[in-house]
Amino acid sequence: MLFDTHIHTRYSDDSEMAIETAMSRAAELELGITITEHVDLAHPEPDVALDVEQYLQDYTKYRSDKVLLGIEVGMRTECLEDNRDIINKYRFDYVIGSIHFVDNIEIYQEQFYRCRTKADAYSRYFETMLDCLKVYDFVDSLGHIDYIARYARFEDPEIYYHEFSDWIDEILKIAVHNGQAMEINTRRLISPEVVARLLPIYKRFYELGGRMVTLGSDAHKPENIGNRLDVAQAMAEACKLKVVYFKQRKPEWGR
Repeated sequence: MLFDTHIHTRYSDDSEMAIETAMSRAAELELGITITEHVDLAHPEPDVALDVEQYLQDYTKYRSDKVLLGIEVGMRTECLEDNRDIINKYRFDYVIGSIHFVDNIEIYQEQFYRCRTKADAYSRYFETMLDCLKVYDFVDSLGHIDYIARYARFEDPEIYYHEFSDWIDEILKIAVHNGQAMEINTRRLISPEVVARLLPIYKRFYELGGRMVTLGSDAHKPENIGNRLDVAQAMAEACKLKVVYFKQRKPEWGR
């Protein structure tokens, strides 16, 4: 079964979707789903903190071969041990490691781009990702490597591999060394041009020894579940990468 492995419901501060609604939509699409609520420690707004205990307590009854429970960890070096403790304490199926903050500023905020060139902003983003991935060896997949391109305040926000190959190669080497998958996040796969910009990164991942990718819509609403998974599958095939999902922290082969 094909899994959408990146879904947020009401336990993430930026989603109001009920898990029952997500399950219903997934059943219509004949997809498996993995719920991956946000945990962003040291967030400047304390009311966004995830109650992990309550999340798992409420959702365990829904767990099945088609509904898995995971988490999306906002990787920050200063939160390393606290994040590690959470992962070790609770029984997750899947752990995504993502970069949402750089220099204590959320990437979507205009403040991060102020007085920075694109080269400066993106280099700092990739530098932070590299520093985190070196020590976050306990995450299963590197989430949305192109996250910054969603929000960057530049005329052309796309990531061109050749412009940042030094940073990207080091990140991919660490993921390979750690045995981690890379996520193909479908949220931005809205045109052939975007796909073309991302393909060199995933092809390079394979060249460096990477073999696994997870596919995730990053859905916060039911209508976004499963979006463009077919595009992501085609990308994986073009890069010779195997589509997997994680169950009990072990990779399972998708369709």
